[in-house]
Amino acid sequence: MDEFAISEYIAGAFAGVETTEADGNTFFFYGSDHKFPFATLVANDLYDSYSDLGRPGVYRLNIGVGKATFRALFGEQPPAGGYDYAAADRLLPHPEYGKMYWVCVLCPSAATFEAAVRPLLAEAYDLAAGKQARRAGRG
Repeated sequence: MDEFAISEYIAGAFAGVETTEADGNTFFFYGSDHKFPFATLVANDLYDSYSDLGRPGVYRLNIGVGKATFRALFGEQPPAGGYDYAAADRLLPHPEYGKMYWVCVLCPSAATFEAAVRPLLAEAYDLAAGKQARRAGRG
């Protein structure tokens, strides 16, 4: 899948999604408060260089999931030797924001997107919508 197809999916699959683009990267928010994105598409090394995003056609999809999901995917501790953050089509903890339960995948294939990414995007969206609803209830 390419970045455009992923952006189109996110915008079409979830109600109330707003995007912001900055420096060639796309940030997906639930609603208009834009406090914190629930997913991002990063296509360059401006924020980190772990994934070597300077390679032609390489981008990273980042998704904020819940603690239980993150731990079910990756456990409590990274494996000996860590992760290859430049590997394509592999679900990984985010190299910087894994401690905040963010996952990432470089250039996911259609199969990976369907089997692994879509459910994670749905969870991230639901978490973002729930946070905004709780904030609105307090206001």
